[in-house]
Amino acid sequence: MTKEFTVPPVVFPSGGNPAGGNLNQRRMPTAPFQPPRPSVSSTIPFMSFDIGSAAPSSASFGGSISTSVATGPASFEEEEPLLDELGIHPDQIWRKTKSILNPFRINPVVHKDSDLSGPIFLYLSFCLFQLLAGKIQFGVILGWIVVSSIFLYVVFNMLAGRNGNLDLHTCTSVVGYCMLPVVILSSLSLFLPQGAGVARYVLAGVFVLWATRACTNLMVALADGGEEHRGLIAYACFLIYTLFSLLVIF
Repeated sequence: MTKEFTVPPVVFPSGGNPAGGNLNQRRMPTAPFQPPRPSVSSTIPFMSFDIGSAAPSSASFGGSISTSVATGPASFEEEEPLLDELGIHPDQIWRKTKSILNPFRINPVVHKDSDLSGPIFLYLSFCLFQLLAGKIQFGVILGWIVVSSIFLYVVFNMLAGRNGNLDLHTCTSVVGYCMLPVVILSSLSLFLPQGAGVARYVLAGVFVLWATRACTNLMVALADGGEEHRGLIAYACFLIYTLFSLLVIF
């Protein structure tokens, strides 16, 4: 047996009838939000994100780069070589080194312009030959070089008195270039047998006299007041290069 239910009538409020004309009305779609575009006359064109305004700026940048590239090679050609800017002159170093090779005819003119590039090269060569002989003496050689230069500088100026005009830079340069015989001795000692003690002493004596004569002649020629004290200056130079030769012998 079916049961009947009574459904109450649906009552719509006034003006809210769905069958009315309000349901058929549609809303007009609104345009999406767009930020305002800056004007073309912006002072910063690359911040405007405007292609038209950025085109002149790119053209101006391209023009400046092209002019700089065009003028670049000319400026590089006018620059000095890197070695000259560092104060290293290979031709001058070779002339000074070649003048030491002949102890009887030393040209003091090329040594008037003192430098430390050549002495540093000779010091490093001396340290390298000592290292090949199994002697690590980098610190010892550097310390003795500094002490020897100061020692000869003080001795020469004390002997010359008021007439002495030898500066420490020139003294260090002369002592360094005159190390060439000791460097040659160090290289030759690599080929001498260990039992040849007498030959080592004789060879060392010859090279020490060579270095002493070269250093003495340069000191007397480059500075004033040393001619009358040549013997004492030679004795100081002899002590210096004997000290370095002992590093090679022992």
